[in-house]
Amino acid sequence: MLKPLSPSRWDYTTAAHLLNRAGFGGTPSEIEKLVALGHERAVEYLVDFEKIPDPTADPDWAHPDPTKVEKRRAARTATPEARKEMQKEERQAENQRILELRGWWLQRMAKGPRPFQEKMTLFWHGHFATSFEKVRDAYYMWRQNELFRRLATGNWLELLTGAGKDPAMLVWLDQAQSRKDHPNENFAREVMELFALGEGHYTEKDITEAARALTGWSLDQEQQKFVWRPFIHDNGEKTVLGRTGYLDGDDFIAQIVAQPQSALFITAKLWNFFAGEMPSPELNAALADFFRRSGNNFKPFMRVMFSVEEFYAPSVVRNEIKSPVQWLIGSVRMLECELPPPLVSTNLLRSLGQDIFAPPNVKGWDGGIAWITTNNLMARYNQSALLAQGDMAVAASLASGPAKNPQKVKQIQNRMRNMRAGGVDVEKIFTEEERKNKELLAAALQKRLLQSKLAGPRQKALHDFLNQLAELDDSDIRDAIRLVMSTQEYQVT
Repeated sequence: MLKPLSPSRWDYTTAAHLLNRAGFGGTPSEIEKLVALGHERAVEYLVDFEKIPDPTADPDWAHPDPTKVEKRRAARTATPEARKEMQKEERQAENQRILELRGWWLQRMAKGPRPFQEKMTLFWHGHFATSFEKVRDAYYMWRQNELFRRLATGNWLELLTGAGKDPAMLVWLDQAQSRKDHPNENFAREVMELFALGEGHYTEKDITEAARALTGWSLDQEQQKFVWRPFIHDNGEKTVLGRTGYLDGDDFIAQIVAQPQSALFITAKLWNFFAGEMPSPELNAALADFFRRSGNNFKPFMRVMFSVEEFYAPSVVRNEIKSPVQWLIGSVRMLECELPPPLVSTNLLRSLGQDIFAPPNVKGWDGGIAWITTNNLMARYNQSALLAQGDMAVAASLASGPAKNPQKVKQIQNRMRNMRAGGVDVEKIFTEEERKNKELLAAALQKRLLQSKLAGPRQKALHDFLNQLAELDDSDIRDAIRLVMSTQEYQVT
């Protein structure tokens, strides 16, 4: 069933598809490099990312804060006015840290040497959707992000257990407050419904019994890490998913992973994320069988996913709507331009519907056609000006975001307008001949930005735009880039 792609089909189009889906796209030269490697070695190059050094430094504050507990104690004993001021300062500090964290991760996606690792980290972030809006601790969000990165292609049992014991998750789904006399069912329910099995593959009794098993999983506020507290654990007999015994949280997670449905669930979700459509029952059965035979390890599974011919089917190639992150990061990588500053990038993504570290709910982002609304589509068209042309008016608007303070908004906008207008360095990405010849430029634009050709009417519109120009200058070429970025072809990958 899992038949490898024929070597005769490995070309620029299929190599670009692999790079777009297993990463965030890239330049024509990066795609040509994959073509030259051959299909098998190209997959290995992306999937075996541990062989590529990643010198990215952690944020300065990415470590436990030994003063945090003391600050909370001081706030509890302070006057109401002093407490309010202390809480305000802490909120401002956390907001600044989460902004830095967003910029740090986006920079890794845009410029880092391991695009597939970051793409997997993005998948797990959406899968175990945890939001800063409730967690309110940037260190916890960074720590979870690093967990997803470290175990990106690791073992399913290890990842599911690690996600459950992660401090951000303990706060997000209230597991840290669960006690044997009042078991909290949030994590027990979501791990079965959303993370590992899916609706219809467990009972309400399984949820209540699992919640009992999970009591004792808690959070050490002082050390800012998971702690096992046996004195709040329900050590009675329980039955979860057909297994009876004196079960704890580790037993519960192991019992989930032991279910054949768990493999079917996670392989289908991975295929849907990377291929852009749900696999057929027959294909998913074959994928799940391979996953289980591989010890529930993701690396060999992902290698096979990117190797089989179904992944390169006509219904899959260039038929996935770009997520806002894919749109932004892919644009930066293909245009070889700089990522906008963290405040601008964050508000840009928020305006497009994907606020990283703040998914809308426990289900994460719906994806697919949900990315395209009338407002979001117009925002993509408008914000292509920021990337292609270095439009500081757009950047200033995004930098101000939803701020309520008019004076603050004006300060931000003035600061942004005083920045040097960026935009694409056309001499860097197009040859001199392409910059002078309109036919060559049109072909180069489509090869770089689409890895295919525009449909007839939009192909004509691009040529008409170029032909009405007496001669091409850099500004005209940036306008042409924006024109291509505003087509429906550019919204898919």
